[in-house]
Amino acid sequence: MKVLAIRLSVICLSLATTLAAAAEQDLTGDGGVSAFYRWNGVPPDGPGRMLRRERLEAKFSIAGAGTAERVLYSSTRDDDATAPITVSGAVFLPPGKPPAGGWPIVSWAHGTTGIADICAPSQLERSPRDKDYLAAWLKQGFAVVATDYRGLGTPGVHPYLLYSPEGKDVLDIARAALAAYKGTLRDEVLTIGQSQGSGAALGAALLAPSYAPDLHILGTVATGIVAEAADPGGAEQVPVAEEDVETDYADSAYAMLHLLGTDQALSPGLAPAEIVTAAGKKLMATALHHCMHDMVTEAMREHLSVSQALNDRRKPLDALEAKRGAFASTAISTPVFVGTGLADEAADPRIQYNFVSALCEAGTKVEFHAYPGLDHGATVNASLADSMPFVARLQRGEPASSSCAGLHPPAFPPLP
Repeated sequence: MKVLAIRLSVICLSLATTLAAAAEQDLTGDGGVSAFYRWNGVPPDGPGRMLRRERLEAKFSIAGAGTAERVLYSSTRDDDATAPITVSGAVFLPPGKPPAGGWPIVSWAHGTTGIADICAPSQLERSPRDKDYLAAWLKQGFAVVATDYRGLGTPGVHPYLLYSPEGKDVLDIARAALAAYKGTLRDEVLTIGQSQGSGAALGAALLAPSYAPDLHILGTVATGIVAEAADPGGAEQVPVAEEDVETDYADSAYAMLHLLGTDQALSPGLAPAEIVTAAGKKLMATALHHCMHDMVTEAMREHLSVSQALNDRRKPLDALEAKRGAFASTAISTPVFVGTGLADEAADPRIQYNFVSALCEAGTKVEFHAYPGLDHGATVNASLADSMPFVARLQRGEPASSSCAGLHPPAFPPLP
């Protein structure tokens, strides 16, 4: 009987461990992807190491790519620089023979797709907008390396809108590609991002001197900025509209991304399941097994506001809000291009302007372009007419242009 009891105890312990692991997995959106995304080999000996490559299926590629590969590479945990992690992404090379010295690199940071592994862009067909945008850089003779960000595709929490871990992912895929495609690529890197990716691209540029001093960062292009300065100092800050999270139902989808992504990354002991309401449980399940479009569709169909999706236990999370997308410093040592659509309803153009103002106040050289009538998505490709000449000047070694000396608020639409 004693042996049987011991065996039953071991079985129960094993079952409890399995269930706990499953629950943890469920709350990170892990699973649903191929074995490519799981690394079981020798732990990488540092960040920026290429671990695995495979051909990318045609539907996941972009027009004009001579080579398209899915990649797995190493980075480091944000709270422990000695702890390696794995990150997935994609590499696109122009066709033909590379120029002398190799192709320069665009390290692309994508916008919001979700927090589940299946939302990793390397195994999710990119939007027509992003395909056109990346194809334009390929046509200009740039290789494109595109991180998925940690926790998308690979195991673990996706640190949604946290510029430091996402910025490291942007830098480390460039490092890994330079080593893996030796002689094909040139150490001349642009960090480029849209929306969520704007913070990652700007964060990469901010971190590069200390985290990746081996990389030559040429500059940064950011559109649809989702970022704020923790301390704007004496920078001019224009008033912004109060968000009505009770009538903009899409906000509950973003709140769920913050809960399962941002807040879990900032507070590992968090129990998200205790913070959602009965009505919010379905949205949480959608977030863990589907991507952003399905989340927004469901939230709007159910007329689900933030207070209907999350209960009062979310209140302590307010203390984390200042860390969501907030930059500890806005002093970036390399030139920055910013494109803002003045009809942007996804990222308030006033908040975007305030961040540009903080960048200028900190001494960053910023070329700022405001586009009247253009929304969050339309600004991406429209800005190429200005961002490509900006980049070409940097490549020629010309002094970076800056809007900072004459910076003033553009003609924003009236506040509601």
